[in-house]
Amino acid sequence: MKRFIFGAVAAALLASAGPAPAQEKVTVWWVKGFYKSEDDALFEAIRKFEAKTGVKVDLSQYAVQDMIPKTVSALDAGTPPDVAYADVYDFQVLGKWAYDGKLEDISDVITPIKDRFAPNTIETTYLYNDKTKKKAYYGFPLKQQTMHIEYWIDMLEKAGFKESDIPTGWKDYWSFWCDKVQPAYRKASGTRGFGIGMPMGVDSSDSFYSFLTFADAYNVKLVDDDGKLLVDDPKVRAGLIGALTDYTAPYTKGCTPPSSTSWKDPDNNVAFHNKTTVMTHNATISIAAKWLDDANNESLKPEERDLGKKAYYELIATAGFPNKPDGSKMVYRTAVKAGVIFADSKSKARGKEFVSFLLQEENLTPYVEGALGRWFPVTKAGQASPFWQADRHRKSVFNQYAAGTVMFEFTRNYKFTVLNNENVWAKAMNRVVNEKIPVDKAVDEMIARIKTVAG
Repeated sequence: MKRFIFGAVAAALLASAGPAPAQEKVTVWWVKGFYKSEDDALFEAIRKFEAKTGVKVDLSQYAVQDMIPKTVSALDAGTPPDVAYADVYDFQVLGKWAYDGKLEDISDVITPIKDRFAPNTIETTYLYNDKTKKKAYYGFPLKQQTMHIEYWIDMLEKAGFKESDIPTGWKDYWSFWCDKVQPAYRKASGTRGFGIGMPMGVDSSDSFYSFLTFADAYNVKLVDDDGKLLVDDPKVRAGLIGALTDYTAPYTKGCTPPSSTSWKDPDNNVAFHNKTTVMTHNATISIAAKWLDDANNESLKPEERDLGKKAYYELIATAGFPNKPDGSKMVYRTAVKAGVIFADSKSKARGKEFVSFLLQEENLTPYVEGALGRWFPVTKAGQASPFWQADRHRKSVFNQYAAGTVMFEFTRNYKFTVLNNENVWAKAMNRVVNEKIPVDKAVDEMIARIKTVAG
């Protein structure tokens, strides 16, 4: 029955758009994937859409750090694409664009199929528009991510430790990588490896996602369910001090590369891949999946494919975070990746048709799985796919999600997208490690900025 309803909606959208004349196009801007198979999955979905509709997809792809500047420039010029997707739209601009009336209401696409989505997914796209004075669906959810730990098993063993030696307590866990693994690995290998890769760059979404995970470990709640700030609570300040102290400690102890203060999103991946770091935290399993992509890439030499297979199946581990400082289990925040159609898009009907097609389960699941586990599904059917039980990396992701998730502050107070875009969190880190100001002062500056922007 649900399949029939969705087909009827898609048919209605197609009818409203009318027959597709020769060479008719829909303009799509999409973030560049991290590896070949991710882009190939997008290209296949586009090929199927073009074959079914006769509408040409005029695709432009940009690096993740370029997507927002290019989109903002197009919006300012009044020439936005018909459909756009970037991995960081949800973090940094989605709520603000909806509030300002820059996005098209696509409730006619989302509402008929909303029962297909898992909890804490479509809620990210149900946003307030200050021009209409009401909420609606102003984005389409595609996939989601949460925070994982990745480490090299062989580097750990080189340092003289087994996986069973890794502590589960919060303080002991981070100390283990810095104070035990790093010096032992350096002595055994004769190289200057680092125990941890800590993303700290102001231009990195990894840095604020990781920091906010540390804040979650300290049970920090920055807003209530209505979006009202809670930062005047002394417990919130104390939690932020604890999180920032722990986050900057590896840098001050020389346990993360000095360059990590200027890392962009791919850089902790690169440092891990070249074995500069033993462990890093990352908001997808793109690190492990890169090696699986290599293993499957026929354009690589056989020995390179073999190296990828060995790394993925034998040498790299995916895990969750340690227990919180209070001893309780971590509950992970999920970031739902969303695309948009703009209020000023020239071909909104065709844009909705493309989105409707992509969200069909037979198209969405292959697209998500094409990223080899980098993204977790937003639909119930996608999460039930055998794909997520196929190996230990994907099982780890599945288990983290199965334990439940919480959502980002911007889903309740859109102004947190502004704070994330400014990266007030990484700025505080850099104040501590580069300018040597006390952690409590950096936290007070952080709180003051939160109140100014989001109050």
